Amino acid sequence: MSGIADIRSDFPALDESIYLNVAARGLLSRTTRQALGDLADGHMLGTAVKEDWIEVGGRARASFARIYHAEPDEIAFTKNVSDGLNTIAGAIPWCPGDNMVFCPDFEHPNNVYTWLNLKRREVDVRMVPLRDNALDVDGMIERLDTRTRLLTVSSVSFCTGFRADLKRLGEACRSNGTFFLVDAAQSSGIIDVDVHDCRIDGLATSTSKGLLGLYGQGFLYCDRVWIERLMPAYLSRFGIDAGGIHESEMGPLDYSLYPSARRFEVGNMNWPGIITVDASMKQLIEVGGTVIEEHAVALSKSLSNGFNDLGYPVQEPANEASRSHIVTVGNRVEHGARKTESAYLNRLSEALTRAGVVHSVRRGVLRFATHLYNNDKDIHRVLEIARGFRDMGGPDRD
Repeated sequence: MSGIADIRSDFPALDESIYLNVAARGLLSRTTRQALGDLADGHMLGTAVKEDWIEVGGRARASFARIYHAEPDEIAFTKNVSDGLNTIAGAIPWCPGDNMVFCPDFEHPNNVYTWLNLKRREVDVRMVPLRDNALDVDGMIERLDTRTRLLTVSSVSFCTGFRADLKRLGEACRSNGTFFLVDAAQSSGIIDVDVHDCRIDGLATSTSKGLLGLYGQGFLYCDRVWIERLMPAYLSRFGIDAGGIHESEMGPLDYSLYPSARRFEVGNMNWPGIITVDASMKQLIEVGGTVIEEHAVALSKSLSNGFNDLGYPVQEPANEASRSHIVTVGNRVEHGARKTESAYLNRLSEALTRAGVVHSVRRGVLRFATHLYNNDKDIHRVLEIARGFRDMGGPDRD
């Protein structure tokens, strides 16, 4: 098994920077880059064999299932997290008067507009506000009734870094017969989640963040209990159970869908994306999900505590269980993906960037996110820069 310290050297970006931006996108390792290069070489030289790619695809499907403690036949390939969310939204047989529940202020816009789109089908879209800047789990559960077909939530909020109480929401949904759908874009590959223990019915993610892959590739988990109850809105030959014949051959016109999550797959796959994430997931599995989570969350806690000690306005959850690998500094606003409303924090951000600290701004707060390739030295350096700014004037001076 590879260790945390061993794997850091496989990420050349860390030779030049302190990378705390996995909440925006992850890094490619040398190992992963080699897998992508081998694929490109096969195309260039005319030696590519698609059957080999299909074999890698099966391995990637199994690896993602292993990360989430699921089964391979519960996993479908998608383009990204939005594609996965919309796949479920389109497959549920909504009727006028049905409803769904979510908290828009906790979500990325891609897990908002998907559901607002249901209003044209006369679905009651029930929006629960935040309570004290955190997810109101009680409020969401209270909105469930006999017509609630779906409840959705992000495992980790992209703008605060707070975790959702997946298990409690999942148990409430299971008791109510409601489909529980999780947007795992910010947690996949970093936070260890057991879909069955948390009673998660569907989970959508992309591979460009914590799974350390490329844009344009995603995964969808769907509990096998639900698979045959959901009819895909779009269908191609790839979703048809045609008895193992070649993909170019016509199956029966009186067709059957795959009894697995493959029924949701449309058209040919993003093979560069799949082959890349297959290599990166192998590295993640070798280290271990629990190890990665403990490492990343411990680093983020050190960073959060350090910023607090220096007097910076850290957005912190009320309880320890809601911490994640993401730390946010500043006062949250509705808009602001490049600048905060604080001139002082903007200058701090600029200084961090000059020093090679890669981070981002979302909803007007500075956002830092850790992964398995970060270490204590990264955190100490960021806090050293922040301390220098404090000594120059103090976090409360604009």
